[in-house]
Amino acid sequence: MIIGVPSEVGEEDRVALVPPVAAELIEDGHEVIVETGAGEDAGWADNEYESVGCTVLDDRAAVFEDATVILQVEALGNHEDPDLERYREGQIVVGMLGPYEVNDEQLETLADRGVSAFALELIPRISRAQSMDALSSQASLAGYKSCLLAAEELPKMFPMEMTAAGTIQPADVFVIGAGVAGLKAIATAERLGASVKAYDIRLEAKRDVESLGAEFVELDLETEGSGDEEGYAREMDEEFYAAQREQMEQVVPESDVLITTAAIPGAPAPELVSTEMIEAMDDGSVVVDLSAATGGNCEPTVPGETIEHDGVTVHGPTDLPSQISHTASQQYANNVANFLENFLEEGEPAFDFEDEIIESTLLVHDGTVRNPHKDDGDADADEDDADETDTDSNGDTEEVSEA
Repeated sequence: MIIGVPSEVGEEDRVALVPPVAAELIEDGHEVIVETGAGEDAGWADNEYESVGCTVLDDRAAVFEDATVILQVEALGNHEDPDLERYREGQIVVGMLGPYEVNDEQLETLADRGVSAFALELIPRISRAQSMDALSSQASLAGYKSCLLAAEELPKMFPMEMTAAGTIQPADVFVIGAGVAGLKAIATAERLGASVKAYDIRLEAKRDVESLGAEFVELDLETEGSGDEEGYAREMDEEFYAAQREQMEQVVPESDVLITTAAIPGAPAPELVSTEMIEAMDDGSVVVDLSAATGGNCEPTVPGETIEHDGVTVHGPTDLPSQISHTASQQYANNVANFLENFLEEGEPAFDFEDEIIESTLLVHDGTVRNPHKDDGDADADEDDADETDTDSNGDTEEVSEA
């Protein structure tokens, strides 16, 4: 089988396959072709791919023409896909394909061409699939990076120190959402010596938060039914969010750093932090909104931008894993390789629909648009489905959930 790895488009610095993982696939009898420069932004040179047996091609079109399987980090619904016309009949595409954002026309084009497309965002939350869970691996990195971003921006030290010049009080960090991204942010802030509090809509997350040394903030809210059977958050009604915001007013202004990670799969991120809460924070405080890509948890957030609002710096990053592209690519490549190992039988594709992993992730196959994440074919995404984003176990989609 020929595995193709094209360069990512836009500002994406990650690559879908790194040389050490490519070497394992080649050892298993596969051929790997890589577009020139595909790994360069992630710190993987063309000669490193060639040294493990990959073929490096200058011609992007040739990668798509020759490959049986195309591996990508992000495609289709995640951005304007310039490669839609390159996918060919019988080809298999594996990547984070933006299943909640991809439009019907794109899917119909793939179906008409006989393409099979797997969206890794839809990996089910079962123990057997953990090693394939790209959302979780990338959400964890986003949580880590969010804390470093805040620490660098904050005009205070994170740790408490006793010095001859006096005692330095620790920074107060508040994390909303204790899924994959949130827990990593908590753990990182704790390692840096901050005083950390966290909130999650799911009370069962309290144990995870406290195991990391942070204080769990409990709000007086009715949370029954707030999570689905996989641990993802369900969308609540506006009355719930209004009560949540009211009680958050007591916690947010006390924080030097606020990191938010709450998201609902297939829906806009819930707005949990009002402009008034941000304005009540001290000058120099920092907000990192990890749900910016789907609208943000904070009212002032501008996706993809950093703004200053009333003396508070508000970050709306949409590409944090890409900013740690070397490690992120290593993790993602392992996820993809594990997915292929499960999908292939004796080195060849096997569409076993009795396998929950295959059934849950296959968007298009055999001329048919399947959309397994949609509810009985309804056009609205099933909000019960799923770092960190985390995008949170499996992905970081978390309103206080995700893994």
